[in-house]
Amino acid sequence: MIHLAIFGLGIAMLYPIAWLFSSSLKPSYLIFSDQRLWPAEFTIQNYIDGWRGVVRQGFHTFLLNSTFVSLMAVAGNVVSCSLTAYAFGRMNFRMKKPLFALMLATIMLPHHVSMIPQYILFQNLGWVDSYLPLIIPKWLATEAFFIFLMVQFIRGLPKDLDESARIDGCGPFQIYWKIILPLSLPAIITTALFSFVWTWDDFFTQLLYINSVKLYTVPLGLRLFLDSTADSAWGPLFAMSILALLPSLIIFFSMQKYFVEGISTTGLK
Repeated sequence: MIHLAIFGLGIAMLYPIAWLFSSSLKPSYLIFSDQRLWPAEFTIQNYIDGWRGVVRQGFHTFLLNSTFVSLMAVAGNVVSCSLTAYAFGRMNFRMKKPLFALMLATIMLPHHVSMIPQYILFQNLGWVDSYLPLIIPKWLATEAFFIFLMVQFIRGLPKDLDESARIDGCGPFQIYWKIILPLSLPAIITTALFSFVWTWDDFFTQLLYINSVKLYTVPLGLRLFLDSTADSAWGPLFAMSILALLPSLIIFFSMQKYFVEGISTTGLK
């Protein structure tokens, strides 16, 4: 009975995705009039029109922009957060506990509290209408959640490995690079996966800092299909939404094993 309940819940959660895919294959006049999952009439014109894009920008431009921003965010979070977590998890320095507590306190700080000061800062730096506000903070270990996740994982690794490495002549950075980093692969993949999905799906931050259509990412590009003053291109919007889901789904299912291991071994449920 438990498995049947879980199966039913899974079907209910997947239904919107199935409806989205079905609607992307329907002509525009049937999308809201025909509620069946199996379309009465099939068409791929929505994918053709959606791929051509809007405002003289093909949708492939938005995909490339999102890919660049997401990969840079992943690289920044993995490098900076792993280094910071190694320092908190293995090294001893002054004010370590207060700094770690202060870092954890930022997790509870709502994003809207720091939004205006951050915008003023980036505007004074001349970074508005560029990818710098979306990328540079990721390289400065600003994601406390990922630091905490990696610290929990690193603390579970035997410290005897560090002592053996020191006997062999390894310094702190060599221990991080040759011992800690390879053993922390599940936590690193979890960080990379979350970073990619959150950056790929982020609409508000990208809307705040990006003004030029040529720099638009996928969430902003999908928004262009909706027009409050004229007809909205629902068919192309649904078709490109399906394409926008594919990278996250492919990455998640290809790394599912490490993702589950990283979550379970760090104590985050």
